Amino acid sequence: MSINLEQFHQTFFEESFEGLDSMESGLLNLQAGGMDADTVNTIFRAAHSIKGGSGTFGFNDVAKFTHVLETLLNEMRDGRRAVTPDAINLLLQSVDVLREMLTAVRGKDAVNHARVSDIHGQLEKMLVAGSAAGTPSVAAVKTQAPGTQDWNISFRPQSHLLKTGNDPLRIFRELGEHGSIKINADLSQLPAFDKLDPESCYLGWNLTLESMAAESTINEAFDWVREESALSITSTKPAATVAVASDSSPSPLTEAAAMPEGDAASATTVANVAEARATTRASAGETASIRVDISKVDELINMVGELVITQNILGQIGQNFDMSKLHRLTQALTELDRNTRELQESVMRIRMLPISFAFNRVPRLVHDLSTKLGKKVELKMSGESTELDKTVMERIVDPLVHLVRNTCDHGIEMPDVRRAAGKPETGTLTLSACHKGGSVVIEIADDGAGLNEERILKKARERGLVKPDQHLSPEEIHDLIFLPGFSTAEVVSDVSGRGVGMDVVRKNIQGLGGNVEIFSEPGKGARFTVRLPLTLAIMDGQSVAVGKEFYIVPLVSIIVSTIVKNEHVSTMANGGEVFKFRDEYLPLMRLYNLYGAAPRTTDISQGLMVVVEGDGRRAGLFVDELLGQQQVVIKSLEANYRRVEGISGATILGDGSVALILDIPGLIRIAHQKKVA
Repeated sequence: MSINLEQFHQTFFEESFEGLDSMESGLLNLQAGGMDADTVNTIFRAAHSIKGGSGTFGFNDVAKFTHVLETLLNEMRDGRRAVTPDAINLLLQSVDVLREMLTAVRGKDAVNHARVSDIHGQLEKMLVAGSAAGTPSVAAVKTQAPGTQDWNISFRPQSHLLKTGNDPLRIFRELGEHGSIKINADLSQLPAFDKLDPESCYLGWNLTLESMAAESTINEAFDWVREESALSITSTKPAATVAVASDSSPSPLTEAAAMPEGDAASATTVANVAEARATTRASAGETASIRVDISKVDELINMVGELVITQNILGQIGQNFDMSKLHRLTQALTELDRNTRELQESVMRIRMLPISFAFNRVPRLVHDLSTKLGKKVELKMSGESTELDKTVMERIVDPLVHLVRNTCDHGIEMPDVRRAAGKPETGTLTLSACHKGGSVVIEIADDGAGLNEERILKKARERGLVKPDQHLSPEEIHDLIFLPGFSTAEVVSDVSGRGVGMDVVRKNIQGLGGNVEIFSEPGKGARFTVRLPLTLAIMDGQSVAVGKEFYIVPLVSIIVSTIVKNEHVSTMANGGEVFKFRDEYLPLMRLYNLYGAAPRTTDISQGLMVVVEGDGRRAGLFVDELLGQQQVVIKSLEANYRRVEGISGATILGDGSVALILDIPGLIRIAHQKKVA
């Protein structure tokens, strides 16, 4: 009976992508902070696990590529090879190749063998070059008698080892790569032939390994089977000291040396696909499963238990019900309402993930873009533990990549320009997240030049987007950068200049029910503020009535509800209406005109005005009545009917009727762009 290993593939891919993220983060930390043994070990262990898993599951191309990568990392870990900028750049590209290979294997797509062969060849070339320069490679170390030691290994696996998909021969082959190995099988537990179970392991092994490898390296070969076996590793003689790179060798981690022009091609290649890589990482990270803390599962089980108790109480009350039981029924229904809300909140918390899943894509992107653009950029991140719904998390990656890319290209100046302005050569890009009310607020800020309002306005007038005599506020000028095809770049490059990106940012963010705002100060920098709902499934809303129709206004969009007097309303030349609110005039929108409802009254003073805000702008919604606040489950109107301007979805109320959920930013755009009578 053969074991179907495909059942373990999903777990392997998830752990492998997490390992690649760990490798990338570690490599960037090495480049920024200098040689750190723990970081190198973490990177090596991640590569080692991917190699072992891919070999076990038959992904031989991945295992072969990772073997060369692991060999290079092992030399760095043992101090036999200096960690140089060229090595880190090549290792980062290797991580990209591994991610592409695993993504292709998981989707059963074709692997880009040309790119794999190119990076594989560069890794082997670096290994050979290191050996020729006097830094011993793994192959050279194996034949060197000085410094070797004999390792005695006793390996006694449990009988069910083979059922977990582990192969002892793979472990022995891996040990053989570190030196000369002798293997003796222990047959003492082998039963008679007629009592053999083909899926059980009866053998044990005694191995003798002559190698310069450290004990930790040998231990790692048994990482996958350690908990399922009795293992003993002892040494018969001490190892000689391994020589490390000379102190006279230049260390890139202590010298901020610029990359030679001859190596610029590889840097350019990396930068050109920086955004595509972030997208690939996003798709690689999107899985059908989610890891949940056991405490959240326990909380959910407790809530289900409370619901069962309440159900039993209601069942008993329902038997032979009479009015004397009314008080108990009311109490039980109140308890049911409380339990249902707590259960809902517990379920929603299961879908919540720290925003670090999205933020972790940024350091590599900034590294590649700063290398490509010749700029010095320091990235600071905070609020990585802020939680966000998994669906929102996966869909915010693209807008985040565009905003960071735009900041690196347009915001932060070249080092010489910053020096001339009295600034440090290194610009600062700050990425932060926090909870505010019922939203998550993400800020991307820089200390660069800020938005050039004169250039933006000039370009807009050249394209006929703004009339020559039209006056715009700074906020309205900033909004121009979100128009499709709009760009202030003088030269179209492979990084920017085609006017795509920022319009996608606003569209995607608004598609999530959020908005983006800009604050800019010339010469001091700019800040992009993105506000997103915690989840796309449930929201807090205010129910309003217009005639016999009901609408839901998102609670986070409401500023105030008030009564407006007729004398405070003015009609404009185009037929639109405005009303005075706190010393400013806001557009007035009559919902019954927008959606064809029959109102109870058209007299402004007899209804209510709900002042709302979206995309940094305000407007008033005229309604008949406020009904109350409630949490609503969002249903897609577009999927079940069609897209309706100013409507983001629908929900089903307690009486079974349908209420439309208002898209406040969309309505405000209508108010500012169209005639609303």
